[in-house]
Amino acid sequence: QVKMELGSAFPLEEELSMEIKGRNLMEGVPKTIVISDGEIREALGDTVATIVNTVHEALEKTPPELSADILDRGIVLTGGGALLKKLDVRLREETGLPVTIAEQPLYSVVLGAGKLLDNIDLLRRTSLKS
Repeated sequence: QVKMELGSAFPLEEELSMEIKGRNLMEGVPKTIVISDGEIREALGDTVATIVNTVHEALEKTPPELSADILDRGIVLTGGGALLKKLDVRLREETGLPVTIAEQPLYSVVLGAGKLLDNIDLLRRTSLKS
């Protein structure tokens, strides 16, 4: 819940904070703290950096004929990670490419698989044979 409400990959226009209730492990008593979006962004920093680096590596390995499509159409973020606030902005800043979020990022894989199954001949032509 904290990650979903406060998490971001790039600084937000307005600082967010959240009250967290838990137990002080040193004293063993209940305690409430206030945590900011900046603290959560810092905690997510290594993971976001890994995502950015992986995108860079994939772009470097992309064949030239596909690079033109990526340059024209950009990167589309899918899955739950696409919902991290400002991940699209961070990737746009880091790659210089257009970055958008899929219309239904949480359903992208299942929708894509469904489209592929609707065209089973394409699946057969493109799948690897063992």
